[in-house]
This record gives sequence, structure tokens and C-alpha cells, in this order.
Amino acid sequence: MRMNTAAPEPLVIAISSRALFDLEESHALFEREGVDAFAAYQRSREDELLPPGIAFPLVRKLLALNAGAPAGTPRVEVILLSRNSSDTGLRVFNSIQHHGLAISRATFTSGAPTWPYIKPFGAHLFLSADAEAVRRALEHGIAAATLLPAQTVQPVVDGPLREQIRIAFDGDAVLFDDQSERVSREDGLEAFARHERERAHEPLPGGPFRVFLDALHRLQAAYPIESCPIRTALVTARSAPAHERVIRTLREWGIRLDEALFLGGRAKGPFLQAFGADIFFDDSQHNIDSAREHVPAGHVPHGVANN
Repeated sequence: MRMNTAAPEPLVIAISSRALFDLEESHALFEREGVDAFAAYQRSREDELLPPGIAFPLVRKLLALNAGAPAGTPRVEVILLSRNSSDTGLRVFNSIQHHGLAISRATFTSGAPTWPYIKPFGAHLFLSADAEAVRRALEHGIAAATLLPAQTVQPVVDGPLREQIRIAFDGDAVLFDDQSERVSREDGLEAFARHERERAHEPLPGGPFRVFLDALHRLQAAYPIESCPIRTALVTARSAPAHERVIRTLREWGIRLDEALFLGGRAKGPFLQAFGADIFFDDSQHNIDSAREHVPAGHVPHGVANN
């Protein structure tokens, strides 16, 4: 695949060990019996491979973009952030090496919060199973989502296109700020439609995922549009006439989204399955509950829906 010569800065993803691997059994032991029991459990099983977690397929696809990249200039970098100690984290690194994941940078905090290390690593996105860590990251201006398990479903998108990375976003309180959603919740749908119609030519302010979307778009732009390995979609409850402001905002930002679904309140899950999303980000727990029946979903606890 031919790429543009000017390679962008790498897309940097920070991920918790519980999002990358299925550590729920040992985490439950930690919650039940404490750190000593957890440490003994991990050490006794450090040669046993951890099963993949909810974010594992996405991480594997992202790291595959580095194939053919010049040495020392990856297109994507994944950083591991773990509340394990370096001692108990040996099982995690053994599993990373077994699966051939090119993850070399990591932080082990022995139970302390990991989110303060996201910015020093220059990460554009933080994925975690720990809702509190995600909330703290969002408070400090970092795109972050809590990953929730999805049912195993047969993807609609199949064949060679399954190797394409497909990422879907909600609009308000995710890509955009929540000012319009506040109008909808406080004054109703009619007031929301009027508010958006009157401001159709006024770009929406950016939300918590604006910076991540910019970085993702720069990576996409390095590939020919007809053979880009990344495909993006906006999946929003908005409908006409509230669609115009969204379209004009993305145009003002210079961002290309490959697909835009204006669902007018329809359940998002079946549409996300049809798109073949590797992950979907939304601020609404109701929408996440619909999505995770079909695809991996990341809850963004931001904005008026989460006050």
C-alpha cells in the first residue's frame, strides 16, 4: 500500500492491562482478599497466558499499521498503564510477548493511579476498565473511555475489509461539547431543533475526543483515500434539521468522517454492527447498553448526561 511521503506523528494510545487482557478473575480476588493474595496469585501463574480482553483485537489491528514503517518511526504506539507492580506485571508482559504485540513502554504503579502518566507519554486516547481513572483523565483534558464487555457477534463486515480498523463516535459530549445536548435535556427536542437551526453556520465547540479525532485524521491522510486501512463514522441520535451544524463543524475543522449516520433516536447497536465497528464511543449509558450487545463500546463519562 502506497503512503504519502510526509509521515505524521504517531497515534499514541494508552491502555490499562485490564482493557488489553481479561484480568477479571484476578481483579475480583484483589477486591475480595487484598494485594498480598493478588500478588501471590499472579506470581504463581506468571507463565500462564492471559486471555485477550475487550480492547485486544483493536490494539492488534492498530499495531499492524506499523508494518513497513521505517525503524524508529511507528505510525501507532501503544503504552501499557498498569496498577500492578513490576513484579506481578511480569505475567502481563509475558502475554504481550507471546501474542507478538509491539508494546515496549509501560508504567507499573503498585496500586497508585495511572492517569497522571498519560500526558507525559503524549497519548491521544486512554482506554481503561477503571471508570474512576477514565473520569480523572477526562477532567485533565484527555480523551478517555471506560471499556465494557460486548457479546460475541458475527460481524456484518467480513472478508478483507475485516482487517480495516473501524471506529465510530457519538457527536454531542464526545466529538463536540455538550452545549446542544444541554438544551435538549433542559428544554426539549423542539427547543433543541430550533437552537441548532438558528446556529447552523456556527461551528460547535470541540469535545473531549476532538484531539484524538485530529490525530486519527492525520494518520488516515497519510494513506490514499481509496485504500485507507482506517474507516470512521459519526453515529448520532441527531436528525434533520440538526444535521447541518454537525456537517459544517467538521468542514470547519478540516476533518473527514467516512460515514455519518443521523438516526433520529433509533437504537444505535444494529447500525454499529452493520458498520462493523471495532469500537464505539458514546457519553450516554443508554446508547452504550444498546451498542455493547453488538460491538465493543467505550463509555465517555462526560457532559450533562453524566453530571
